[in-house]
Amino acid sequence: MDILEMKGVGPKVAKTLNKIGIYSDNDLISHYPFRYNVLKKTDINSLTEDDYIVTDGIVETLPYVVHFRKRMDKMSFKLNTGSKIINVVIFNRGFYKSKLPIGTTITIMGKYDIKHNTCVASELRFGALPPKPVIEPVYHATFGLSSKELGKLIDQRLQSDIDVIDYVPDYLNEKYNFLDKEKSIRIVHNPTDINDLKQARKKLKYEELFMFMLKMSYLKSNKGKEMGLKRTVDYNKVLEFIDELPFKLTDDQGKSIKDIYDDLTSPVRMNRLLQGDVGSGKTIVSIVSMYINYLSGYQSALMAPTEILAIQHYNNISNMLDKYGIKVELLTGKVKAKEKKDIIKNLQNKKIDVIIGTHALFSDDVEYNNLGLVITDEQHRFGVNQRGSLKNKGITPDILYMSATPIPRTYALTIYGDMDISSIKTMPSGRKEIKTLLKSEKEIKDVLDMMNGELTSGHQIYVIAPLIEESDKIDLENVYEIEKNMQKAFGKHYNIGVLHGKLSNDEKDEVMDKFKNNEIQILISTTVIEVGVDVANATMMVIYDAFRFGLSALHQLRGRVGRNSLQSYCILLSNRETERLNVLTHTNDGFKVSEEDFKLRGSGDLFGYRQSGDMSFNLADIKRDFDILTKAKEDSEEFLRLNDGKYDYITNIIMEANNLD
Repeated sequence: MDILEMKGVGPKVAKTLNKIGIYSDNDLISHYPFRYNVLKKTDINSLTEDDYIVTDGIVETLPYVVHFRKRMDKMSFKLNTGSKIINVVIFNRGFYKSKLPIGTTITIMGKYDIKHNTCVASELRFGALPPKPVIEPVYHATFGLSSKELGKLIDQRLQSDIDVIDYVPDYLNEKYNFLDKEKSIRIVHNPTDINDLKQARKKLKYEELFMFMLKMSYLKSNKGKEMGLKRTVDYNKVLEFIDELPFKLTDDQGKSIKDIYDDLTSPVRMNRLLQGDVGSGKTIVSIVSMYINYLSGYQSALMAPTEILAIQHYNNISNMLDKYGIKVELLTGKVKAKEKKDIIKNLQNKKIDVIIGTHALFSDDVEYNNLGLVITDEQHRFGVNQRGSLKNKGITPDILYMSATPIPRTYALTIYGDMDISSIKTMPSGRKEIKTLLKSEKEIKDVLDMMNGELTSGHQIYVIAPLIEESDKIDLENVYEIEKNMQKAFGKHYNIGVLHGKLSNDEKDEVMDKFKNNEIQILISTTVIEVGVDVANATMMVIYDAFRFGLSALHQLRGRVGRNSLQSYCILLSNRETERLNVLTHTNDGFKVSEEDFKLRGSGDLFGYRQSGDMSFNLADIKRDFDILTKAKEDSEEFLRLNDGKYDYITNIIMEANNLD
């Protein structure tokens, strides 16, 4: 059922739901809570720093409201919890002031700061806590649609019968004694018992991971069976191209190119992952791959996760290939209709040899003449569905994935088990190691002095504001607070820009373009700076509250600097988890960092910021649920053995499970 067919969902709500990937009623009920509020009073006297608390109490002082930019406000008051009087701070609830006279009983939820005896509340409710614990789901929402409103829509849908398909084979459901899928969905959205909730989540996580591993195992089992395109290319011509490059390739780059050459000239279809650290030179390897493909008479397509990266790739690649008479074109969402029509026509007439763009490269209206190579950069793993759509067009290109997130061998064998892997571990000559320093907030003056040194030298700086998942409003408060401080320190002499999630895509692009053109010298961001964005003049990265990020995520952020021969710096500001963060001060090797991240299982996502579209699950987490993933891998391989030869049967199962992609 289309989401618009649901009662209470008009075009405006539907558009908002679409922003978070909800297009049908099935998408809606598969939008699981990311955490739960257990409404049970927290013992405030036995807390550690930044614990999430739930408590009720009586308002002790009249609330004080401060208004600041863009219609935001901050309300403060004291609350008597019965065992302790604490300070409460809550953002954008100033309208409650008149409803909170002294003596009012309320319930608050939020993070507790021991040092300042303060709860930064994410929610305030009138009345005391219920006598028995209540489990309340909390959903990832979006601007214009709160978690509560989303919950109401889901509850409304669950009041009727729901048509769900259980993709876990019956014998596996019995083997693990899993709950029924429909029952699991209902429990996850409306839990009444913690143990039942755990069982329901386990079932749904397993299904997601089983389907993911079924795809991987299926592709792996067909590796070697799927015939590739016929190519005959003289390797000496490839070596001549490499010799004409304005720089010398590293041994790892050379080996990776030879791996790809062997794949492209073999009768078997290529399915290879090229993984290398940030700045290790994967792009030039992909350019040589396109050249080999061009010599074979085939077209190449490079898909980037964002428009900014696509444009960057286009500029770099066209500059290198133009002199060989290789026609390179760019196709993104901003290309005007007439121009897009011309590009599609030229693709069909083989007047374009290399096309670069976003996922739109594989939309229904784009037809190729003889596509021979697909290269995907970062976020997109080219899944079964995309391959299927190309097969329907009669195309079976070789596929090369590029990832700047080196991952431990244990993960690689599981997640990328269907692929051959080439790794670039050596860095291009002339690059200096980024110096990473760990500083406490008390040392902010030293950090500002270092920033001043870089700015005086004509360089640029990234500043990353801390992320607080519970509240976008608090994120904005953080970024504007940092901007205010940066304006005080540097505003008279330098331009300061701000990036955050509430900006439109056009506004984000405008800020990034200004930074790339050095019209902005300090860029403050709550959002992740695009992986691969190359601003060579940026030589410093300052990350506030670095403990909130995983090591691999921090390493990715660090990789935005050090893109040239200049000495670059990464400053980690944190009063916590210094032992964990010290790993980054001792190594610039992303492979070592990812191994440490795997061992420590610290905060953050091992794969950076959900870098793989194919690994974006509704409920499961590859790192946290690795044991379930391992079982799912073994079970998927067994399932394929039991159904050997049933090609259409397996394909249909995978294709049907679109909601699990």
